[in-house]
Amino acid sequence: MSRKILMWLIPFLLFSSQTKAVEEEARNWQDEIIYSITIDRFYNGDVTNDHNVSIQNPLTYQGGDFKGIIEKLDYIKDLGFTTISLSPIIDNETDGYHGYWPQDFYETEEHFGTIEEFKQLVQAAHEKNIKVIVDLPITHIATTHEWLADPEKADWYTEAGEDGVLVTDIPQLLHETPEVEQYLIEMAKWWVSETDIDGYRLVNAHIPSVAFWERFSAEVKKSKEDLFLISDRMVNDDLLDASGDYSFYEEASSTFREVDQSLDELYQISKQHQTTLENPFVIGNFIDNDQTVRFTRELIEKRQNPETRLKLALTYLYGAPGIPMIYYGTEIALDGGQVPDNHRMMAFRADKVIVDYMTKLAEIRKHHSSLRHGDFELIFNQKGMAVFKRTFEEESTIIAINNASETITADIPVEVIGENQELRALLSDEIVRANEDRYLLVMDRETANIFMLHEQTGINWMFIIGMVGVWSAFGIFIYLVKRKSKSAGKDE
Repeated sequence: MSRKILMWLIPFLLFSSQTKAVEEEARNWQDEIIYSITIDRFYNGDVTNDHNVSIQNPLTYQGGDFKGIIEKLDYIKDLGFTTISLSPIIDNETDGYHGYWPQDFYETEEHFGTIEEFKQLVQAAHEKNIKVIVDLPITHIATTHEWLADPEKADWYTEAGEDGVLVTDIPQLLHETPEVEQYLIEMAKWWVSETDIDGYRLVNAHIPSVAFWERFSAEVKKSKEDLFLISDRMVNDDLLDASGDYSFYEEASSTFREVDQSLDELYQISKQHQTTLENPFVIGNFIDNDQTVRFTRELIEKRQNPETRLKLALTYLYGAPGIPMIYYGTEIALDGGQVPDNHRMMAFRADKVIVDYMTKLAEIRKHHSSLRHGDFELIFNQKGMAVFKRTFEEESTIIAINNASETITADIPVEVIGENQELRALLSDEIVRANEDRYLLVMDRETANIFMLHEQTGINWMFIIGMVGVWSAFGIFIYLVKRKSKSAGKDE
């Protein structure tokens, strides 16, 4: 009997493994969901590197490290994230917990761990099919950097440079100096070859020149196939693979922090990217990050329910064209104002409502290519409620978001969605079918859903017959096992 069962199971196991292999093989950067982490504020996995830490002081180290992230990789994977984006890992000046005051470009920050421990983190992430990108701070150096005491490097930096994120009043590198450019390129290549990271996030990318980024990108990309370079803000679409989209951030924050706000301006940003960017599907979309006020804080200031409002914002973030970039703590509605208040320590004991919702969104995005590769069309827009349609090849999905303070019915003509179709909700158990020549999509106030388009069906007799067959076979199996047991008892 056991051999027969095994013969039944083998085809299913083979099919499952082959499907998984195909999914992993075909994955590219527009399929990613990125979880951004400020290392020092995530999780303390090794107290032996806690040198002068203070969890009460937001301006110094609080204990997060490489081992802490390793311990939480399953947590990150279970949330549906496929890439982690880490704050700078290199050695920093005292109190440079954020990583933007580099004093040694070839050493890891001692509070985070050794380079061997960082390699272990990258390897452990790769084993779980999670990519790793790190912030590379190449615009400024710490006031304690050894170059400042070297007369031969006087033309490598200026102390009257342009300020940027977390780099006020510290020396700025002069990228037009050939030796500086060469040093930074070789250093970036070294970290890739030494640790096998998958890419860089380049902060303050507006400071170096276009010529610098052209050479940097061309050379560093030689160090690993499909190495990903993303800037923190838009510089030039042709220079790097992608950029963080502050226009999305600003409009999304404005739209979802209060009720009765139209989604039209947010949609127009995506439409503009379709015509101006070479690949609009890899732009980094976010509702907050390490440089901004937490979205939760904006909701609190507007006296809004973070759980309700976050669900709306996240549905759009996961459903619109681009790569969703989630800052650690969003899944627990972590609060925080301006830097450094937005870098609060992560808490892992929190309400799981948003955690579960984000996990479901990630699963939906992973299994529906139209949400990662499809076009983007606004098919209904009224009083704060918007309905979008995305289509890729033979698949179509509908994203419906009611940002209004009342229940709204979206009246959509059949020709817009298609005849003989039904909308199957992916965040609930709802099915919407055409009513004569229209689809009537009713959404309660401040709710969102994603629908999959299917050919309209009646009762699914094949499914019912199949389930009856499965349960019948299971009943026969139980009967035979019991009969065999009785026979064995009689023989004794």
